[in-house]
Amino acid sequence: MSVIRTAEVIAVGSELLGWTRLDTNSLFIAEQLARLGIELKAKTVVGDDRHRIETLFKRALERVDLVVFTGGLGPTDDDLTREAVAGALGLELVENDDLLDQIRRRFERRGLAMPEVNRKQALVPRGAEPLPNPNGSAPGVRLEVEGRLVVLLPGPPRELQPMLLELCGPGGAITARVGPERLHRASVFTTGLGESQVEMLVQPIYSTWRDGPAPIETTILASPGQVELHLTVRSSDGAAAGARLAQAIEHLTAALGPSVFSTDGRRLPEVVLTRLRERSLTIAAAESCTGGLLLERLTSVPGSSVSVAGGVVAYSDALKRNLLGVDAVLIDAHGAVSEPVAAAMVDGARVRVGADVGVAITGVAGPDGGTPAKPVGTVVIAVAAPGQPLSVRTYRFNGDREMVRMQAVQMALDRVRLALVA
Repeated sequence: MSVIRTAEVIAVGSELLGWTRLDTNSLFIAEQLARLGIELKAKTVVGDDRHRIETLFKRALERVDLVVFTGGLGPTDDDLTREAVAGALGLELVENDDLLDQIRRRFERRGLAMPEVNRKQALVPRGAEPLPNPNGSAPGVRLEVEGRLVVLLPGPPRELQPMLLELCGPGGAITARVGPERLHRASVFTTGLGESQVEMLVQPIYSTWRDGPAPIETTILASPGQVELHLTVRSSDGAAAGARLAQAIEHLTAALGPSVFSTDGRRLPEVVLTRLRERSLTIAAAESCTGGLLLERLTSVPGSSVSVAGGVVAYSDALKRNLLGVDAVLIDAHGAVSEPVAAAMVDGARVRVGADVGVAITGVAGPDGGTPAKPVGTVVIAVAAPGQPLSVRTYRFNGDREMVRMQAVQMALDRVRLALVA
């Protein structure tokens, strides 16, 4: 039997190709395999089509050490995973008496007679080993194919997860096939820079890590207002891998400067709340175009009530005047989307809510409302913090309405983070 280093997941089910069902199983499988040092090379969603399942399976066997199927083990005609795997390998499906008895008794415990269609679930490719499913009627299957391991698991997460944990646990069939090497990971999260800017700064650094006995693989992921760098090194020496990754992070953070807000996996709201808590400060928000999204991101973090005092969603000019005390003269003279109004909003939020730190957002999220002077994507952010001068700045964000709002919140949170550094 060969050592398992790489894997592929094939999720079977036509419902997964629509918009009403997500393939969450692959995420769980990827996490468990990564703990064992197994790299997930690919994951594929395929409909209930035997020929396509067979084709994907054959290709997977050519490129990875472990193939994990999810779904398609039910009793109906469109459950075809067993048939496809057996067909691809030229194996006969045989009825397993023990499985059949287990399925029958499962129905009997519920006071029901086993429907004849469920007999199909007792079929196993000749030479394969059945995997017990304590939470459902669909047993799993494990088989060896020329040194490679193939595992068939049911689709419902409450059935799949305990079965996979058994396989990946101490003495499990997958655990027994992994070598001493593990995948060690680290990450660097940045904001305020675009993906291309980050790439220009760090590519000369990470390009030198690809050679040598323990190369570091670097992946860059971009989302609105945030760019993440994920580092991975395969090693049997955890201490050495950790030291190598720590040194790599030092080089990256030195190049990226204050745009780095996390090297320990924490998201920006968590970082901001940690800094507020360390200084025993509270925060209030005044939001217009973001409609409460900033406060939602902060309060979604457990324990945020220690630092989040509250806020005001002042969408209309009238509420800006009445709830935040913004002078009507300012709005008439400069418009609701302006630096003087944002400054007044942040002062109003701090005073009315009674918080130490204030942040205000006002802007044109679109798709309508833009002007030549203030096009869609114009956002003004103001931040006030103890010991710091009031900071007000105008931004131009690209993208649709949701992207503008997301970028505005991300930038506002980062402005608060930077204000709390001193």
